[in-house]
Amino acid sequence: MMGLLRRGARSTFGKGYPEGPIGELAAAPPAPSCTPFRDVAFLAVDLETTGLNPRRDHVLAAGWVPVMAGEVVLRDAREVLVRPPVGVSVGESATFHGLTDDGLEDASHLRDALPDLLEALRGRVLVAHHAPLELGFLTHAVRAAYGARLPVTAVDTMQLQHRLVVGPHGDVAPGALRLDAARHHLGLPRYTAHRASIDAIATAELLLAQTAELAHRLGHEPTLSDLSPIRQH
Repeated sequence: MMGLLRRGARSTFGKGYPEGPIGELAAAPPAPSCTPFRDVAFLAVDLETTGLNPRRDHVLAAGWVPVMAGEVVLRDAREVLVRPPVGVSVGESATFHGLTDDGLEDASHLRDALPDLLEALRGRVLVAHHAPLELGFLTHAVRAAYGARLPVTAVDTMQLQHRLVVGPHGDVAPGALRLDAARHHLGLPRYTAHRASIDAIATAELLLAQTAELAHRLGHEPTLSDLSPIRQH
């Protein structure tokens, strides 16, 4: 039965995408919105970049870690360094993430690093803190590499934190939505920021804490729909 469902899903969800990593990702059916949180497979992702504009800035590192059955799967955490295009310097962004031009000389090109990340995303919901930023860079990279849109469902832990801390008049304290501040608010320990793998783990842990708080407020286990997923196909 599972094999039949998977073949049927492929013919529906993968249609129109090129063969290879992006086609395989598109063929993996997303979790239905009604799926309970613990039954959803997630992949927390963090990118370190030269700036905040996907059209002119570049990915320097990608980190990710799965969240399965309500647990962070640390043994499957990954980090890949990415060499920027010829003629592009890390520049002032090095003051944030510590990545330097010399340190990235032997790193992978983004197009070569993408397949591993896309494979890890198959059947999983992407999680990121301020997800539109990661989605913007990954969508741009996928379009450049495969000429296709990134087919993914995503959850934004920054958006979830806004729901948890917003005041009665729609006000949020300055800085309250930063990853470190959100973790502190929910009693999580402080980690060194701006390393892709560490920030991915920090985001995964934040998702678990946010979901526990959301369950307390709702009175039941949240579904994927309760996490306000972003879907693009």
